[in-house]
Order: sequence, then structure tokens, then C-alpha cells
Amino acid sequence: MLSNINLYEVSTWILPLVIAITFHEAAHGYVARHFGDDTASKLGRVSLNPIKHIDPFGTILLPAMLLLSHSPFLFGYAKPVPVNFRSLRNPRIDMVWVAAAGPGMNILLATLAALAFHAIDVVPDSAAPWIAGNLKNTLVINVVLAVFNMLPLPPLDGGRIAVGLLPDVLALPLARLERYGMLILIAILILLPLLGTQMGLNLDFISSIVRASTSAVIRTILFLTGNV
Repeated sequence: MLSNINLYEVSTWILPLVIAITFHEAAHGYVARHFGDDTASKLGRVSLNPIKHIDPFGTILLPAMLLLSHSPFLFGYAKPVPVNFRSLRNPRIDMVWVAAAGPGMNILLATLAALAFHAIDVVPDSAAPWIAGNLKNTLVINVVLAVFNMLPLPPLDGGRIAVGLLPDVLALPLARLERYGMLILIAILILLPLLGTQMGLNLDFISSIVRASTSAVIRTILFLTGNV
């Protein structure tokens, strides 16, 4: 039977995660429409309605199971917003803006959450701990999503940004990796560290980079919003 502590913990993570993923995907769709591709718009995906973007397993069940099992990492995903890059007015450069919109939205949400910390004093004492927990997790989840998605590997946003900015001699081979991108990520994030453990080596370097970058971004946001 789930303990009250676990249920309370889940309640402070699910809403921030749903909002972070929903706004991330909606931002991609909105910017794609702005630059000429109405694919997502026609499918109703340029929307802040979470139901349009939620994947029942990836957005809710998987993160909840990881939390309840005290997993050292939290992972979730939504239904990707479809973008036809060939429909963009300037496909190469516009692709950069479309890809950057998701992480950019997450940084904006993290900053708003940090600013909202200043209003905790006006919240009723009975609700303040739960709201503070949601704001803290909103900050963390959005920064993690932004940093992780900026890794320079397609189909992550950072990979698509790199493809749009790099010269063809580098961009084309990188673009060809998109179909294998998720398999490469699984190998780097899960299989390689497991292999390193068997060999007595620390091969979990990507997670270390993400953790260090996330901490640096969070510290910067807290400093800029007057929380430190």
C-alpha cells in the first residue's frame, strides 16, 4: 500500500511535470505555425490544453512509477508535436527557432516559478508547503527538461539546433543520426553506465554533464530572481 508521504510527494511532481511538457510541446507548435508550418495547428496541437499533448504512459504513469520506486532520475515525455520543416519559410534557420522554442519555454516557466517564491508569504499556512513544493519542482523539472533537450543529438532540440547552425559537412551526418537518436541516448544514459559499473569505471558522463549544467542554470535563475 502506498504511504501518505509517497502520495504527497507524487502530488507535488505530477502537476509541474504535466505543465512543463505541455508548454514545451505547445511552444514548438506555436513557433512552427508562426514560421509557416500549420501541421500542428491543423491537428489541434497548438494548444495549452494538456489533453492534447499528454501521453498517458510517458507523461503520468512512467514518472509516477519512477517517483514511487525512488529512482535516482525522473523521466517523462509527451506526444511530440508534428512539424513539417519543409513547410517553413526558411527551413534551415526556422528549424532552429522551432527547436529552441521548447527549451526556451521551459526556462521561462522555471523563472516564473522562482519569482513566485516571493509570494509564498501571502499563501495560507496550510497550503504554503504544498505550493512551495510545486514551485520548487516546477523550477527543477523545467531546467532539467531544457538542459537535457539541448544535448546536441537529434531528435533532441539541441541536435536540431546544431543541424540548423553547423556547416553542411557537419550538419548532414548529424541529421542522419536522428532515426537512431533515441537508441544512442539509451546506450549512453543506461547501457554505458551499467558497463562501466561492471568494469569498475564511471562512464556516466552525460548524466554528470546534465546534473552540473542543471545546477548552474538553477543557481543563475535563483540569483537573477532574488532568491539567493
